[in-house]
Amino acid sequence: MDFGHSPRASELQDRMRSFMDEHVFPAEATYDRQLAEGDDSHTLPPVMAELKAKARAEGLWNLFMAHGDWGAGLSNLEYAPLAELAGQSIIGPEVFNCSAPDTGNMELLALYGTPEQRERWLRPLLDAEIRSCFAMTEPEVASSDARNIRTRITRDGDSYVVNGRKWYTSGILDPDCELIILMGKTDPEAPTYRQQSMLLVPRHTPGVTVLRDLPMFGYTDRLGHGDVLFEDVRVPVENILGGEGEGFALAQGRLGPGRMHYAMRAVGFAERALRLMCERATERTAFGGPLADRGVVREWIARSRIEIEQVRLLVLKSAWLMDTVGNAAARMEVAAIKVAALEVAHKVVDRAVQAHGAAGVSDDTVLARLYAITRALRIADGPDEVHLRTVARQELAQYKKKTEPTTGAV
Repeated sequence: MDFGHSPRASELQDRMRSFMDEHVFPAEATYDRQLAEGDDSHTLPPVMAELKAKARAEGLWNLFMAHGDWGAGLSNLEYAPLAELAGQSIIGPEVFNCSAPDTGNMELLALYGTPEQRERWLRPLLDAEIRSCFAMTEPEVASSDARNIRTRITRDGDSYVVNGRKWYTSGILDPDCELIILMGKTDPEAPTYRQQSMLLVPRHTPGVTVLRDLPMFGYTDRLGHGDVLFEDVRVPVENILGGEGEGFALAQGRLGPGRMHYAMRAVGFAERALRLMCERATERTAFGGPLADRGVVREWIARSRIEIEQVRLLVLKSAWLMDTVGNAAARMEVAAIKVAALEVAHKVVDRAVQAHGAAGVSDDTVLARLYAITRALRIADGPDEVHLRTVARQELAQYKKKTEPTTGAV
């Protein structure tokens, strides 16, 4: 592997780093204040609209999109460090129009959408004129196993009719949300991984009801995590994404790059937490000297730096493999980074919380929020156990081939 970044990637990193320091970090407090003072906690704060306009004007826009002429055309390896930089702020990814769930939805539309679907949905998403959400997880079943999904998509003439219930449908509470990409079953009798399909559902279609906004560890996100009921929701057959029975394959295609994005943002979380821990250790005095002189605090800092460097290299390797041999061939590494990056991020944030004492569990720093996010993301996009299962299965497959008995006459 070549551990150097391309000239273009290095230049973008320098520009994004400057933009984060000059605009994003200073705006965090204003963002929180405007959310708290607004009539609707899901409405885009004015400062975010300003930040988006500045980022777009500086060419720091849609950098995640690697498909066709839709985005910057960066490779996964080139985009990875940019995702890390944006991830150092909770509001960072949205500033650059690189936040979930829109990123994954835009990739789906770019790869599998018809020209009409792209014109109606992808173009305004790329321009940040609208937002979208992804409805897959269901409250009644273990949705990490797509075979369990119960939401039905039934063909009725020139329409599909949707009935079911989804929850943690992230983004649906944003007033700008205009599109739901929904995963449901079109044929329960088909082969296991040909039962599911994806459907493009306009947000305000009759029969779509948001029952409640779900918090994560007590925090309410601006985009919202909806508990959503679909009752006889009717959309045209032209709204199928890809085709009937292709939902599972589309979901796998969506999740590969998405997990790399999650992992690199997690490295950004960890870097932010480590910086706060070091600042606290040098500024805070206890028992006759700065915290930085205490052996245990030095160990926290040293272990955090080592772990961050290790996981960053693993994520970069995964991104490199995705670029060179494809997402399918990099499946084990992609599964591994989803586990490793969030574990490391959560561990580093936990140490930073401890170093801050009471301030660490308050809202005076970003640490409590990062603690909640890093813990929740170990469930979102597939729990750790699913990814560990994938890694173990790939690893054991090598040994099964070695131990298979030979056939033929003895």
